[in-house]
Amino acid sequence: MRSETLEPTVTRGTARDLLERLAEVPGDREAVVEGERVLTFDRLREGAAHVARALSERGVGRERVVALCLPRGTELVLGLIGTLTAGAAYLPVDPALPVERRRHLLEDAAADLAIVPCASVDGAHDGCARKVEEVADAVPVCAIVPASTDIEAGREPFLPAAVGANDLAYVIYTSGSTGLPKGVEVGRGSVSALLEDLENENIVGPPGGRVGWNASASFDASVQQWVRLCRGDTVVTFDEETRSDPAAMAELIDGQALTDLDITPSHADPLLDHLEGLLGADRAAGPLTLLIGGEPIGRPFWRRVNALVEKGHLRAVNLYGPTECTVDATAGWMDSDGEPHIGTVLPGLELRLLDQRLRPVAEGETGEIHLAGHRVARGYRRAPVLTAERFVPDPMAVDGSRMYRTGDLARLREDGRLEYLGRSDRQVKLRGFRIEPGEIEGVLGSHPGVAEVVVDLRELSGGPGLVAYYRTRKDGLEQGLRELARAELPGYMEPASYVELAEFPRTPSGKLDRAALPDPEPTEETGEEAFGSDLTSVERLIAEVWARVLGVSRIAAEDDFFRLGGHSLLAIKLVSQVKARLGVRIPLKAVYENPRLRDLASVIESEV
Repeated sequence: MRSETLEPTVTRGTARDLLERLAEVPGDREAVVEGERVLTFDRLREGAAHVARALSERGVGRERVVALCLPRGTELVLGLIGTLTAGAAYLPVDPALPVERRRHLLEDAAADLAIVPCASVDGAHDGCARKVEEVADAVPVCAIVPASTDIEAGREPFLPAAVGANDLAYVIYTSGSTGLPKGVEVGRGSVSALLEDLENENIVGPPGGRVGWNASASFDASVQQWVRLCRGDTVVTFDEETRSDPAAMAELIDGQALTDLDITPSHADPLLDHLEGLLGADRAAGPLTLLIGGEPIGRPFWRRVNALVEKGHLRAVNLYGPTECTVDATAGWMDSDGEPHIGTVLPGLELRLLDQRLRPVAEGETGEIHLAGHRVARGYRRAPVLTAERFVPDPMAVDGSRMYRTGDLARLREDGRLEYLGRSDRQVKLRGFRIEPGEIEGVLGSHPGVAEVVVDLRELSGGPGLVAYYRTRKDGLEQGLRELARAELPGYMEPASYVELAEFPRTPSGKLDRAALPDPEPTEETGEEAFGSDLTSVERLIAEVWARVLGVSRIAAEDDFFRLGGHSLLAIKLVSQVKARLGVRIPLKAVYENPRLRDLASVIESEV
């Protein structure tokens, strides 16, 4: 590849601030839809002004950080926009995270305030408040977001605080190779430029679309969804039950006439099974635009989406980008039945493929992706050494600006598109989440019974999954490791399988031979000794289904589906196989509400 950039430089900070645009949207339009709740733009601006005033009265403004411990919905949107209206930055803190994870986020980010749900809404989210209060020893906690029914349009003026393009907009944490998550600081100008880049490249259509908010607020893809409010689009939020049920998700997409949906490939694949019949060239809302990202796309899925694109049922684009460069860096339209690619760089960034000495590689050769331009993040929160390691001086800039070393490998194809080739380090992506195995190893290695531990991504019977390999100082350690992971790690970082080894394989130089680590043993035909004699006939049938779906050979009546490595996609497979084996159709939520084998079997027995 030549030394020239793939796109021209764009001057930093040229985009209008998002809230300036939000102020101009007609007030009677629908802004946020959460089930039966609807916020108009007038009410959104009024609620945001209320939050901003409350924050200002507490001394919170520019360069201050407000933790939002709020479930996805109208309250989260009001808290987020209100925080930005006050000139402050938001820190998403998922209430479902383990207590120590939440504590680390609040302390590491030095949050000034934590916002929790108002009990005056319906009391359903009071647990969110408790989850912050139990870890926020030094962080004031308040519930200042008004219920949507309490907002009176026009009562408070919407007057966003004056901010600069480099003022902090948000801090989002990603998995860290040092064993702890690291907070990425992104400026206001970078977020504004993201929206303009998506518009200028026609990735989003004219204002007035209906956008599904699918991603967790702790995942940077959520930024791409809430910014759409600021141009006058309607955001429709998905609750967790709907997100985990492809059939319910397809019904919501159809019923709400969504025009855009951001989604990972692994999440989209089962959804398309239910969505294809609802799509059509004559769909009143027009073709659904899928903004696909978060993990590499395989050829079968690429081919499947391309077929729907050719029929006029979909618009689909493969988006690649690290959190450190404001969500999306490249875009590749899925409009040809060729090999998967990540397209070309978006105009807000400059992309270079460089070797280890920061020299451009030849066209067609593999290089590490380096990104420069006005959407590069400010750095890592309170981590100057780590920032200096990853945000390095740009040798091709004359203004002393920096570029971000992504650790991702790619090559430039003859057609000018980029082909993604994986990571240069150990970082992996699983179901859309960026994961540093070292962080998981740090947690599991803290167990006193562990002598050595390594975590790797492997292909399991239910699809890609994390496997923990360990040497132990005592027998029967696996359950303890599972409980430790469950207590200290987000669910998506919990290993699906544990393999005990007497010795780890080594290279001749004495280093760990990762390639020689054994795959977990495949599920064997299970018998009486594997399931135990105390299971009922239905429990035994369900145990056989679990064994096939989860790839485990020993299952007891008290075992928990999710503790054995289950996740949302495997839960979908479980429901499908229950229907095929027993002729019983159970809702997906039954698996979440009854994760123990014995409890789920009772539900199924009642339906037989």
